[in-house]
Amino acid sequence: MAVDLFAGIPVSVCPRALEWYERLLGAPPAFLPNDTEAVWELAEHRCLFIEHRPGRAGGALHTVFVGGFDERVAAVAARGLEPDQRETYANGVRKAVYRDPDGNEVSFGGAPV
Repeated sequence: MAVDLFAGIPVSVCPRALEWYERLLGAPPAFLPNDTEAVWELAEHRCLFIEHRPGRAGGALHTVFVGGFDERVAAVAARGLEPDQRETYANGVRKAVYRDPDGNEVSFGGAPV
């Protein structure tokens, strides 16, 4: 059974969000389906998108598990964004939490050291 994922993030101001997500994800969107959406392909068939929905902005919660967690967090920092919060769970899994200008939360998770 194939599984595709499109995880959406409602934002209030598209140009501001577009710039922020380009810094977080390290690239421009893979495609712009229309004037109100931008889509990044994080891996094959796994996408994160922003959409202009001012009335719903600020409530998204997404965690993306990545290999090379420390390198990813360092690369994001080099682009000018620092995590708002860092966590290490009892099992050693690490999490770096970023909040966009609307308060949406996008985190990177990584395996124990």
